[in-house]
Amino acid sequence: MKPTPGIRFRHALKTSHPLPIVGTINAYTALLAQQAGFQALYLSGAGVANASYGLPDLGMTNLADVLEDTRRITQAVDLPLLVDIDTGWGNAFTIARTIREMIRAGAAAVHLEDQVQAKRCGHRPGKKIVETNEMINRIKAAVDAKTESSFMIMARTDALNIEGIDATLERVHHYIQAGADMIFLEGVQELAQYQLFTQHCSVPLLANITEFGLTPLFTQKELASVGVSMALYPLTAFRAMGAAAMDVYRTLFREETQRNLIAKMQTRESLYDVLNYRHYEAQLDAYLGNQDNEEDE
Repeated sequence: MKPTPGIRFRHALKTSHPLPIVGTINAYTALLAQQAGFQALYLSGAGVANASYGLPDLGMTNLADVLEDTRRITQAVDLPLLVDIDTGWGNAFTIARTIREMIRAGAAAVHLEDQVQAKRCGHRPGKKIVETNEMINRIKAAVDAKTESSFMIMARTDALNIEGIDATLERVHHYIQAGADMIFLEGVQELAQYQLFTQHCSVPLLANITEFGLTPLFTQKELASVGVSMALYPLTAFRAMGAAAMDVYRTLFREETQRNLIAKMQTRESLYDVLNYRHYEAQLDAYLGNQDNEEDE
């Protein structure tokens, strides 16, 4: 029997130290990441808001929006997908529904955060977090709603730069007791901070290595040295894609031809390879050939 997404995610965690998890904004980028050799993927709430809706990451997308992109990715690749579900989009009943729908959509894991409902990007000022008990209740609602035992719940905390290390350590302890399978520690600025948490954390810890934020771009080797289990690159490809697209549009507008852009482009053959186009084309030809034969008869 085919292993569940959660089992595949757990296996990847055991075989890579740390496990690199790359952000994918749609099915096609998921195919690219798979071809590059990655073993786990990520769907960012910011990625959904930015790429699918042209909106900033300020809590303006919802469960249905994220589910749509989740389904598209999981139907395109078999790699386990970690999904950002922000604050769960509501009360305990809404969080429970979110978990059930994510499992149905083929996600392997989700992360749930302790910000208030009117959330902000984790690397922006003005963040506010809920009381520890409220986050504990969010986690319990998520855990109780699981319809697949291998599905994983990750608790994200934004408390480090608001309440400090000691209070955040206490929060993490309570989150794990409530049933969190993994911890997402946001806003870390020193390797020593990761080390302190891995020493006191009984579950895998994720490092968010996002560009232009609070956290330095630590290497996977550096993260491994302090016990970090996962290295997340949430929007790395998306940012590169955005810069490349802007360069193309500006050049095309200015030069009125794409001739000087060809060397920067993915070729038609490369695109076909990623999409397995020839396989589909052969199936279509075979179908049309059979149809022609039937008509002749």
